[in-house]
Amino acid sequence: MEEQAKGDERALHGELSAQIRDSGSRFDEIATQLDALPSALRGRVVRLLATKDQRTLYERAAGFAELRLADLVPAGCEDLEEVRFLGRNTLPAFRIFEKRFCRMPGADANQPARLAGYNFQTMSPVTGPGYFVAVEDVEKSEVLVDYHLLPEVVPEDWPSVKSNESGLGRFVYGFMVDRLRRVSEHVLIGSAARNGRDLGSYFVLSRSN
Repeated sequence: MEEQAKGDERALHGELSAQIRDSGSRFDEIATQLDALPSALRGRVVRLLATKDQRTLYERAAGFAELRLADLVPAGCEDLEEVRFLGRNTLPAFRIFEKRFCRMPGADANQPARLAGYNFQTMSPVTGPGYFVAVEDVEKSEVLVDYHLLPEVVPEDWPSVKSNESGLGRFVYGFMVDRLRRVSEHVLIGSAARNGRDLGSYFVLSRSN
């Protein structure tokens, strides 16, 4: 049974990879197929996407559909309710991670100005939680994840808020801003920049709740 499930995941990943790389494929069909998958399966499949696929997905997602903060934390969520996105990046190591977001108290649930968030991964005890504040790039209809900014309030069960510009976290999150683009209702693709310079590093996210 487990081998069958893994085989199904590999087959779905192969189909998704082929569609992404086919410049003649319709992007909206990619989005529809991703959203049709059960949440857990979708997360496992997108976590198989290689660097080339993520780079191409990021390029093809430009201008496809607007992304707002309320798409990351829906209006139906309570203030400080955690929303998890399962991710895979294109770094040489520690590729599997999560980005976790929440809406801060008192914000407009339909049009929040900012979201709080942090990165969850196995090296967090060493690198720190990688806190950030997410804001909208209104002109491009995309979202920026800004590690220069730290949230004032976070859920009680989240780690302590720490600066990203000291200790080992400086080399991972320091002076970083990620740009997020929408692929589908549940899937995002991102690119990382440090001090305003694009790093050629990408990551894919799939909402798990």
